[in-house]
Amino acid sequence: MAQENFNDLVAFLTVAKEQSFTKAAAKLGVSQSALSQTVRSLEGRLGIRLLTRTTRSVSPTEAGQRLLTTVGPRFEEISSELSALSELKDKPSGTIRITAGEHAAITILAPAIRKLAPVYPDLNVEVIVDYGLTDIVAERYDAGIRLGEQVAKDMIAVKVGGDMRMAVVGTPDYFERYGRPEAPQDLTQHNCINIRLPTRGGIYPWDFERDGREIKVRVDGQLVFNNLAMRLDAALAGLGLAYLPEDQAQAYMAEGRLERALEDWCEPFPGYHLYYPNRRHASPAFVIFVDTLRYRG
Repeated sequence: MAQENFNDLVAFLTVAKEQSFTKAAAKLGVSQSALSQTVRSLEGRLGIRLLTRTTRSVSPTEAGQRLLTTVGPRFEEISSELSALSELKDKPSGTIRITAGEHAAITILAPAIRKLAPVYPDLNVEVIVDYGLTDIVAERYDAGIRLGEQVAKDMIAVKVGGDMRMAVVGTPDYFERYGRPEAPQDLTQHNCINIRLPTRGGIYPWDFERDGREIKVRVDGQLVFNNLAMRLDAALAGLGLAYLPEDQAQAYMAEGRLERALEDWCEPFPGYHLYYPNRRHASPAFVIFVDTLRYRG
């Protein structure tokens, strides 16, 4: 049976089940005359009568009953599968790949994943921690998270975090032994825990701003790390001064294990944004993911 004749089969099956052209036409949304002509065309192509018509009733012939019994259930299966696909369109499922720096992964993505995973068991999230400004299209990511100032202009950007501050921290013992820097330039006399980031030309200079004046200081020290956890651990061990996101040091400062310096030189700056290319038909999973991350502070 050619594919273009499937509508004829649907028409016949509906009439045979309803045993009425009137009811079948209403169900299919066509006129009775058009439905009758469709069934006659099918009978003509098959060369056999499928329905017995009287003024009061319609019933399948022996051939029609055979077709109804054998083909009918298969069309019901097809209809059921198509309905299932339609439901899948609105069901959050599939894999979302996202790239982010370590701090954003910890503070932005991890809380969202803890919220989404139990509710949507068919949603899979893959997070790649990467400090580089990754080309998410070329690398086949669905989205990335970066500071607002780092998001490319041709991307859709959604704010997912509030403004941030950095903190220069060390242990009370460190400050007692080596003194406390009073200005950013004083850091060159201290043992500083350095940061190596690929997008900043290697060793990352510490950024400071006060009253509109910006200063970048290239510090020196025994230790260089490319991750947040080891910088924090080294600072807690009294091995030097660390330059950290304020929220990562706050609990330790509250406990008295760390103290900060140069606070008046650490002004707020724009926080994290989720960015992704324009997509007209985003999947339900991606829409829910973005909405969960959206900053509402």
